[in-house]
Amino acid sequence: MNIINPRKMALLRIAERNHTGKAERNGASSQVFGCNTFNDQVMRERLPKDVYLKLRDTIKSGAKLDMGVANEVAHAMKEWALSKGASHFTHWFQPQTGLTAEKHDAFLELDHDGMVLERFRGNQLVQGEPDASSFPSGGRRTTFEARGYTMWDPSSPAFIMEGPKGGILCIPSVFISYHGEALDKKTPLLRSMEAISTSALKVLHLFGNKKASRVLTTIGTEQEYFLIDQLFFTLRPDLQITGRTLVGARPPKGQQMEDHYFGSIKQRALAFMQDAEYELYKLGVPAKTRHNEVAPHQYEIAPIYGEANVGSDRNQLIMEVLKKTAIRYGLALLLHEKPFAGVNGSGKHNNWSMEDSEGNNLLDPGKTPEENLQFLVFLVSVLRAVHRYGDLLRATVASAGNDHRLGANEAPPAVMSVFLGKQLSTILDDIKAGRKSKAVKDFVIDLGISALPKIMRDNTDRNRTSPFAFTGSKFEFRAIGSSESVSMANTVLSAAVSESIDLIISDIAEKKSNGESMNQAVLSVLQKYIIETEAVRFEGNNYSDDWEKEAARRHLPNVKRTGYALDALIAPKNRKMLVSTGVYSEEELESRYITKLEQYVKILEIEADTFCELVHTKILPAAITYQTQLANSINALNSLTGTAKISVPETVIGLLDRITQNIQNLQNGCTRLQGKVAEGLAIEDDLPKAAKFFADHVVDLIESIREPADILEELIDDELWPLPKYSEMLFVM
Repeated sequence: MNIINPRKMALLRIAERNHTGKAERNGASSQVFGCNTFNDQVMRERLPKDVYLKLRDTIKSGAKLDMGVANEVAHAMKEWALSKGASHFTHWFQPQTGLTAEKHDAFLELDHDGMVLERFRGNQLVQGEPDASSFPSGGRRTTFEARGYTMWDPSSPAFIMEGPKGGILCIPSVFISYHGEALDKKTPLLRSMEAISTSALKVLHLFGNKKASRVLTTIGTEQEYFLIDQLFFTLRPDLQITGRTLVGARPPKGQQMEDHYFGSIKQRALAFMQDAEYELYKLGVPAKTRHNEVAPHQYEIAPIYGEANVGSDRNQLIMEVLKKTAIRYGLALLLHEKPFAGVNGSGKHNNWSMEDSEGNNLLDPGKTPEENLQFLVFLVSVLRAVHRYGDLLRATVASAGNDHRLGANEAPPAVMSVFLGKQLSTILDDIKAGRKSKAVKDFVIDLGISALPKIMRDNTDRNRTSPFAFTGSKFEFRAIGSSESVSMANTVLSAAVSESIDLIISDIAEKKSNGESMNQAVLSVLQKYIIETEAVRFEGNNYSDDWEKEAARRHLPNVKRTGYALDALIAPKNRKMLVSTGVYSEEELESRYITKLEQYVKILEIEADTFCELVHTKILPAAITYQTQLANSINALNSLTGTAKISVPETVIGLLDRITQNIQNLQNGCTRLQGKVAEGLAIEDDLPKAAKFFADHVVDLIESIREPADILEELIDDELWPLPKYSEMLFVM
């Protein structure tokens, strides 16, 4: 009896599927947008006017929430949730795993007579008590102090996540330890938002703006991802466990024809996208853009920007909703930064800006940026932040997955640099030289076709190779990995800009006290920091080898492996800035350092173990079966006698030799890999040392010993190979 290869069976089942699908939509997007969020409209309708106004003040000004107000809000929120079919509530938070966490509690209570009531009190809304012992803490809790606390973040709206049998009221929250230390990613983010608001208001006051009461950091995060058929996913243990393919020969055609980016979207993928967007709209996530990305089966979704903490929550929701929706379409969503070797990886582009309480974008240069001193103060503050803390920004995006992407000519290198574009660069160069700056003339593109309008060419032009590019009225931080939370990167960026603003304002005040006019003082201080930060400005191709050499000459850090990059988290200058701005305590910063080191070592250990298991249970059995078939064929040919005797072709003997050699190489490679992992784990008590050992000895070994596996895939009979191939996963849907 012939046994059908599971990979071949998967291909047959995929071919029989109806690939078009139909997105679940009922009405226009605007009619459902936010229907599952406890948003301003719902609060206005369901809360007494005085309670509504007090809550709005809490959200807008950051004032503390009164418990009397909390009780009213909790009752209204419960009634609204019940009307939507929700039976449970949860404090939804972001632990240091990078994922989200939730513990569900029913609204159900019993009164003293044993009667069942549905009740939700203000103290339940404001505070929860999950067990903190199962989350990474970096040593910030002990087993006998396992309790943690969640606290509602009123500035991020509660929402209902629909489940198979009813909804769950999700209350965006922070997560702290028994002693009040932040165990999550959101608490420091909120602190950094307060820090930059305080600092930025000083600039506004300096230039005569007394009306603004607060400055908000805003983000819009473009999310990249891959889709493959779920049947392929279930046959790839490496994808299931590590998120990336640890073996796999490159297909004859990949992305080299450049025919995927912005191409037409396949019907099955389009139906998935439409359904996912509909679910996101109900959750109040303003998904705006969708398109094919560079690689086959790679896509991007981007929302409209929002406040940094809300934007961070939205990005987590986007990842969750995409995963859940993909399953409904028989697809698997891949968020790893490099799921396929030799194929474009995935990141998320974090568009960061500042906005005052009156809705003014503080990074908008206006028509005459050379005359807009307020804008130039903010611009130079960002330059100084990236120049001074480039190593720290690199650490915030450091992970085992992202190391494969950074510097692979598909994403920025590990060097942090800033692209400003011709207009702003000219203005800064003029200030540096003490010249009066003149506006750079607008660039007009005229195609000479009467039916088409003339358009203005953007002076910034984005520079897709830059890790930190100014794009008109915001900075695009392009180094964050696709699977990562955006919270820490935005926390550190805002804290660094806050410190830079304070320093520049202090210097301006000193100049003015020495008798300089306002304009003289501002330009003099700007000149100082433009000169100081010149090394971090780069307008060319960040993907080129020449830039790495130039960056070294400029003394810009270029740390390519996470095991080394994470040391920046506890470097004295970085520790001083993060603690002095109030974003982290010394203990919280140390805990993040330890947690990230632990995660890095564990991920590489898991990858190594998964690789060797894959080799021993999937690849070697197929290879040995084919080796045996070849050997039997050769023996059969050699055993023929008389006129029927046939000489064995050298190509067949050579094929057997290649199969045999690569089997041996693969076995030897796994033995070496297991030995190196054991060495690294033996020094695990010294985590910094262990992380560097894994960076030096395990990462490259995993990549090098996959070579014989990939060679075997190209040699072994297609009917025997057990794992879905790149040519199938990337082109069959």
